Amino acid sequence: MGFMQKQFFRLGFSLLVALSLAVGVVVQPATALTEEQKLVSEVWRIVNRSYLDETFNHQNWANVRQKALEKPLTDHKAAYGAIQNMLKTLGDPFTRFLDPEQYRSLQVSTSGELTGVGLQIALNPQSGKLEVVSPIAGSPADQAGIKPRDHIVKIEGISTTDLTLDEAATRMRGPIGSLVTLVIERDGEGEKEIRIVRDRIALNPVVAELRSSPEGKSFGYLRLTQFNANASMELAHAISSLEKKGAAAYILDLRNNPGGLLQAGIEIARQWLDSGTIVYTVNRQGIQGSFEAFGPALTDDPLIILVNQGTASASEILAGALQDNGRAQLVGETTFGKGLIQSLFELSDGSGLAVTIAKYETPNHRDINKLGIKPDTVVTQQILTRDEIATETDLQYQAALDLLSKNSVVAGIGNKS
Repeated sequence: MGFMQKQFFRLGFSLLVALSLAVGVVVQPATALTEEQKLVSEVWRIVNRSYLDETFNHQNWANVRQKALEKPLTDHKAAYGAIQNMLKTLGDPFTRFLDPEQYRSLQVSTSGELTGVGLQIALNPQSGKLEVVSPIAGSPADQAGIKPRDHIVKIEGISTTDLTLDEAATRMRGPIGSLVTLVIERDGEGEKEIRIVRDRIALNPVVAELRSSPEGKSFGYLRLTQFNANASMELAHAISSLEKKGAAAYILDLRNNPGGLLQAGIEIARQWLDSGTIVYTVNRQGIQGSFEAFGPALTDDPLIILVNQGTASASEILAGALQDNGRAQLVGETTFGKGLIQSLFELSDGSGLAVTIAKYETPNHRDINKLGIKPDTVVTQQILTRDEIATETDLQYQAALDLLSKNSVVAGIGNKS
């Protein structure tokens, strides 16, 4: 699944609501706390005022703070452990503490470039296992033969069972030329050890090609691999180029796209819509914010979107927005079902805190979390190699072509000048 950039608010994302602090909570004077205790209290206060679930997983949140401060916190490491134990009681894997190194790594992962093995990972919601969403095209992991839905069992001999997503990602990142050993489990094949040399990962999230339909009409094939800081601009350039080349329709491939920046998903939805709601946000008070399209769209050509079980988070916002607005038809499998929004807070010692602050709903008020989005045309697909994507072997891609032909959305459009 996908990671959120620091402070959605700084990127134009704001719920525009005031969250009141809990009433009647007795807090020790700040002067009576050590630096470590202050850090624990800082985290407690952020969660107290921002967390989506106002019951805090059906527990007394003030008592959780008191219990965390009862134990001696002799250094920052002890404070970090106390914070992690405090957050675990919420039962939300997306609300998590990031030490300074993990916090910097998360910021880098959405900036457009990093070094490491080139894997997009998520926790499988059913099994809880660390799972590969997709290797980045051309990355060391891709070249090593790692595939979507592979389970990562060990990283450098350390079991991933007790690792958070951020801890796992941090262990796989590293200097160019350094070696990392992974143990991968693949359904029907058992465990396999893979040694990978880390390299610089270029995060160009867009693949764009002008292709011909069976009727000989031109259409644009676009594959969007993630929603990083470059995604909206790169996709806009691709659409503009394909329009000039005479594309009469589009297939947008969001399969195995784990998401990323919420704002990028919203901006890309606006590229396809003249008007309409893109997504609703709902906080713990039930207050709704919304993001709207204000046009003009970059193209009004027909659009088919390919989705699968690895389509998550910002990808689901985009797919749901275009489906509910009648702008696109979806083909493939029900999506991942990650409908929660996190905001990233920088703490006083340089560490970070990701907090689930809201959930999102599609324009038709569908709750995506743990449910996903069902496509208009359901087509199951075996795992493909990189070279098989969008070829005759790709059943979902072929179904999209058939749908274009049957609906005459390509054949019925004249050639553009």
